[in-house]
Amino acid sequence: MSASPALPFPGPERLRFSPLKILMGVVALTAGAGLFSSFYQVPINSEAIVQRFGKFLKITQPGLHFKLPWGIDAVTLVETRRQLKLEFGYGSRGAMNEYQYNHDPEDMQLEKNMVTGDLNAAVVEWVVQFHISDARAYVFQFLEPQATLRDISESVMREVVGDRTIDEVLTVGRQEMEVKALERLQQIASTLDMGVHIDQVQLGNVNPPSQVKDSFDEVNRAQQQREAAINQASGEYNRVIPEARGKAEQSISQAEGYATERINRAEGDASRFKTLLSEYQKAPEVTQKRIYLETLAEILPQVPGKVIVDDRVPQFLPLMHLQQRSQAPATAPQARTQPRPSAR
Repeated sequence: MSASPALPFPGPERLRFSPLKILMGVVALTAGAGLFSSFYQVPINSEAIVQRFGKFLKITQPGLHFKLPWGIDAVTLVETRRQLKLEFGYGSRGAMNEYQYNHDPEDMQLEKNMVTGDLNAAVVEWVVQFHISDARAYVFQFLEPQATLRDISESVMREVVGDRTIDEVLTVGRQEMEVKALERLQQIASTLDMGVHIDQVQLGNVNPPSQVKDSFDEVNRAQQQREAAINQASGEYNRVIPEARGKAEQSISQAEGYATERINRAEGDASRFKTLLSEYQKAPEVTQKRIYLETLAEILPQVPGKVIVDDRVPQFLPLMHLQQRSQAPATAPQARTQPRPSAR
């Protein structure tokens, strides 16, 4: 079997490149890299700070933009259209539109331990929500603006908690503390020109330390029972007092009505008496007889078993005795009164 012919190996003269070609290749690679790095994209929720040789040049809005390559222009993206937040005493993950600060668990435990104005301990968790309002001030005023804002927020919250008692911190003073901390934090951020606007300060879990939590719970239950007793007494008071006042007003109204009725009746009787007196003075006998008859007309219907006879009727008693015997089986005997004959 015959050996195959050897392939020709290029000589040294064939591997040589001319300096011009090498230079052109380097220039092409450099131009390509520069052209590739001359464009940058700004997201919709951000603004870009452009620096030329480290000096501020301009702020660009969302979109595709051109810059000088090879490190002449440097671009820093700032999320100005995104709400950020700082969490104190705890940390959450995976939430959108939130700034997550990598904080050590021991540091988080220390930052939420506070002392109130009456020298009691409290464990306070809170959240600061903010957005970047001035991208240039945010980038150039502080080396670490987010860490600075975190330290300022912790200082403000300790000041707010230190001005209140433990009862206010745990119960009724939460909303006031949030408002006060928001105002104070925004004032400091504006004074330092940090380029941020504080949107909200919200308290989370506010509890006494775990060592004394059971005692505080007992105190809170006692206070709740006291409030319940006070509310029950107030409800009973609001029910009984108006009812008593209504009855008193009703009694007063009835008394006033009775007094008015008696006065009107007395005035009517007096007027009637005056009228009778006037008629009596005009005709005494007629008036006297009329009064007598009217009085008998009112009294006689109320007298049972009455017999009215004429004084000139003879032998009336036997007839009266027979009438009583005939009525005895039907009805029980009743007392009868016989008025005296009127004298003429």
